[in-house]
Amino acid sequence: MKKIDRHELSRLHELTSLERLARSKGFLTIAGIDEAGRGPLAGPVVAAACIIPGGVYISGVNDSKQLSPKRRAEIYDSIVSNDRIIFAVGQISSLEIDEINIYQATIQAMLQAVARLSCIPDYLLVDGLKLPHKTIPGAKITQGDTKSQSIAAASIIAKETRDKLMREFHEMWPHYGFDQHKGYGTEKHRKAIEVHGPCAIHRMTFEPLKQL
Repeated sequence: MKKIDRHELSRLHELTSLERLARSKGFLTIAGIDEAGRGPLAGPVVAAACIIPGGVYISGVNDSKQLSPKRRAEIYDSIVSNDRIIFAVGQISSLEIDEINIYQATIQAMLQAVARLSCIPDYLLVDGLKLPHKTIPGAKITQGDTKSQSIAAASIIAKETRDKLMREFHEMWPHYGFDQHKGYGTEKHRKAIEVHGPCAIHRMTFEPLKQL
């Protein structure tokens, strides 16, 4: 494993301050939670939960939106190949999003990810949302993917997992360009909807699809 330089180690130490604070209050197993895909016109919303033991650092980890696709994929590989890190994902389909709305779908994807962890956490750090878990306490962390290593790792896992799904959907419906925009409402995507109409993974409660 490549040695982490002093500057990066200092950054990562700061990025684990919320986890250390939770441990100082007696919590032992802290999971960071984040999602990908709340805004697109197509595809599922995907959430990830990630438990990183104290003293374990992931070089380069950051908010997934601040990383290049290449760097994000590299960090994803380093996360999932580390046998000390526990993670799980949850996803809610576009059909379910239309049935219960995107906010509730995001909550359900997050709860699903937590339930699928092989180790039950005793505290949750959640990016931007107050997660109503029945038994596990936690905290809503605004812009948490820039403040917590475990949330940042979860954001990378969620983003990489969702992007892979969208590339698979591209094979089924290539004329929409899902491999490029991942379902977001780009000009190319909107024009494809105008020409071809919606497909099975479009969110029909989102504008401009709602008007159709």
